Amino acid sequence: MFGYISINKAEMKFKDFDLYHSFYCGLCRRLKEKYGKRGQMTLSYDMTFLLVLLTALYEPETEDGMCKCIAHPFEKHPTRINEFTDYVADMNLLLSYYKCEDDWQDEKKHLKHLYAGLLKSENEKVRVRYEEKVKRIVDCLDEIFIHEKQGEENIDKMAGYFGEIMGQIFMCREDEWKQSMYKIGFYLGKFIYLMDAYEDIEEDIRKNNYNPFKNTYQEETFETDCRQILTMMMAECSREFEKLPIIEYVDILRNVLYSGVWTRYEQVRAKRIKEK
Repeated sequence: MFGYISINKAEMKFKDFDLYHSFYCGLCRRLKEKYGKRGQMTLSYDMTFLLVLLTALYEPETEDGMCKCIAHPFEKHPTRINEFTDYVADMNLLLSYYKCEDDWQDEKKHLKHLYAGLLKSENEKVRVRYEEKVKRIVDCLDEIFIHEKQGEENIDKMAGYFGEIMGQIFMCREDEWKQSMYKIGFYLGKFIYLMDAYEDIEEDIRKNNYNPFKNTYQEETFETDCRQILTMMMAECSREFEKLPIIEYVDILRNVLYSGVWTRYEQVRAKRIKEK
């Protein structure tokens, strides 16, 4: 369920893209420092959004730096690192581990099972560090697994479990903003779950895998209904975001919420129309 929280580069200013990428590079650097190359391989733009959001909301002291990496070995890139970089790195590794486990349980992807094994010891460290939060996340993952095996048809219920997971991850602190941060994560998580199901529907039908849209896929209103549901999720998410007292990086964050999250949807929809 990675790859849905992205920027719309075509509509982003060059300076904003450089800023966003510096947080991405900073997250990459901390993943390597904390967990080695195996942790660095879990890097995704999805969690970069959370890092920028937390930085914009709490305005921590942020260290500017420069570094090289495997992807860009000959040129140094700017990095931005602060106290939330470590938190997001931990959550990124946690989600990556359980995504690998999910792929193994659902489709018996041996490489993912092997990679999960490589991440297991580091994942245990994260579980100790955030014991209560991780317990809630794991409980929701267990509920998703159980209800998928039972063929649960309630789409909102299934999306809600992943919404709870993302809500727990976004709610970084117990303070006056925790409810808004939880709701941003919750509705974004529901969007991700539904978007993942929307993208995979044909493949899941072909492979007889679980998908909450199976019973409605052949209906004439399928595309319209999916767009409406996804729009409702992002409307609620964006409404909560606008309640936060954010000034810095606000253009970057709005690019993701109002435009970036829809780029994958448009790609999937265009491909589906072309194939049909």
